Amino acid sequence: MTMTASPSLKHQGERSLEARRFRDLGVTILLLLVLLASMGVSLGLGSFPTPFVNVLDALATPQDSDIAFIIWELRLPRIVLAVLVGAALAVAGAILQGIVRNPLASPDVIGITSGAAMTAVAFLALFGTGLSIHWLPAAALVGALLSAMLVFLLAWKGGITPSRMVLVGIGLSAAMGAVTTLLIVISDDASAMAAYVWLTGSLYAAQWQDVFGLLPWLLVAVPLCLSQARHMDAMALGDAVAQGLGVSLLRSRLVLMACSVALAGAAVAFAGGLSFVGLIAPHIAARLVGRGFARLVPAAALVGALIVLYADLLGRVAFLPKDLPAGIFVSGIGAPFFVYLLHRSRGRRH
Repeated sequence: MTMTASPSLKHQGERSLEARRFRDLGVTILLLLVLLASMGVSLGLGSFPTPFVNVLDALATPQDSDIAFIIWELRLPRIVLAVLVGAALAVAGAILQGIVRNPLASPDVIGITSGAAMTAVAFLALFGTGLSIHWLPAAALVGALLSAMLVFLLAWKGGITPSRMVLVGIGLSAAMGAVTTLLIVISDDASAMAAYVWLTGSLYAAQWQDVFGLLPWLLVAVPLCLSQARHMDAMALGDAVAQGLGVSLLRSRLVLMACSVALAGAAVAFAGGLSFVGLIAPHIAARLVGRGFARLVPAAALVGALIVLYADLLGRVAFLPKDLPAGIFVSGIGAPFFVYLLHRSRGRRH
């Protein structure tokens, strides 16, 4: 004798699911509106405060505005780059937390950021600050990709398990951090200072070429990772369940990992070592829209964009005339949040 759910219970469940989807869509749209409003406010703030009406005039008719250069060439590319960097790091973190099934996972944990930092500092130490203006992002991106490949090779043992990948990533990150410190110590003063600023994470002197250099990575990687949303949701239930549902674990993990490495590596390449964004943003987004991957990715991208945007805004206006790196403020929020997550996970184990 088989038992089936009554039609009324089915309809009730469907209505509840539709209500949840509508609510999550509303939250995502609200985040987008907040981001757009924040970008508009940020355009008017800086060492030369500008009324919003003048900002709109400069955006609409730059040929007739006296502040068009400030808006279009100084502030707008920096703001757009902050949004793209925050979105890329947040999505990269959401992917890693899903693959590893660990709430403490982020691009910093498996060595992506450390690999980018090591090659960037090595480039500064070898070639100085002149040539690096154009080629430093490429060097950092190559380092991120190489470190990810090394993690896979060292973690491979008839396959890759999340725990083994994390352990290898932590060890590799520590080793590359030591090499980075050594390179800074033996560098000349100018290169060492540039390396310190880059490692902190800064959007200073952002240009449109940086925006157009980072944008293609998001346009390719984000849709590709969203195409794996059902597989990611299945993997969240465990490897055995995912395989029972027909998910190719190795292929899905490779695709998702490639997306995470591309996003994190590209973001770090253009903005330096911004830590904790990939850790914080997915958790905040999950509180807002839940853990479903297709809903989590857009929300996490918007939250990450807001974090970096406001961190850079504080760096620009809070300590005028100084322009402080955004990474200082992100770390100031991220470090306590990391301790909180550790405490919460410890309480759950007990």
